[in-house]
Order: sequence, then C-alpha cells, then structure tokens
Amino acid sequence: MFEAANIRDWIGLPVVDANEDKIGNLESIYYDTATQQPAFGSVTTGVVGKKLVFVPLVGSTVAPKHLLVAFDKKTVKDAPSIATDGELDAATEPELFQHYGLDYQAGSGGERRLGRR
Repeated sequence: MFEAANIRDWIGLPVVDANEDKIGNLESIYYDTATQQPAFGSVTTGVVGKKLVFVPLVGSTVAPKHLLVAFDKKTVKDAPSIATDGELDAATEPELFQHYGLDYQAGSGGERRLGRR
C-alpha cells in the first residue's frame, strides 16, 4: 500500500479499516482550506437509509481496489454524518474534528476549515 498522488482517483472505491472491514464507498474529498491538502473523505454507508460519514485522510493508504483509513469501522460509523444529498454544515466542523481527537481552528476571519472540491 502507498499514499495516493491524487486521492480523487479513489472516489467510488471501497473504504476499509485496518482489519479490511468495509466501511462504505468514497464519495468525495474535503480539503483543508488553509493548506489546500486533502483532509477528510466522505463515505457512503448504509443499505437502507444511506448517509455520508466523514473520516480523516491522515494516515490513509491506497491499494488498487480500496482506500485504507487509519480509523476503525465503528469510530467512522459513529462520526457526524449528513444525508447523501446534504451539505457539511459549518457548525458541524468542530464536532467532526473533536470526534477524531483532532485540533480544530477556524481561519483567522472565521472561515471554514473544510471545503469540498
């Protein structure tokens, strides 16, 4: 496994944890607005009542047919989520970072930390 040169190439492929338990499929990438680096992936989960959960991309590696993330399936499934046609609300960003034990700091002018491309 290796780091992806372009993580967007893995959109649509399965996302798995270290035990290779499938979490869902990679739906989109959210970038850190301060660094322009990929920060979180949204993952489509659920058979009935599908939703998007968010997982940090730090420590992730790719294989030809999946993205392996550094967090276990339960932690990811318990993360803040949105409807598959929803938008990540700015008020949810701090909660999302806190869920994974990551520091959150909005931009100096109060700008959002995550942006979808």
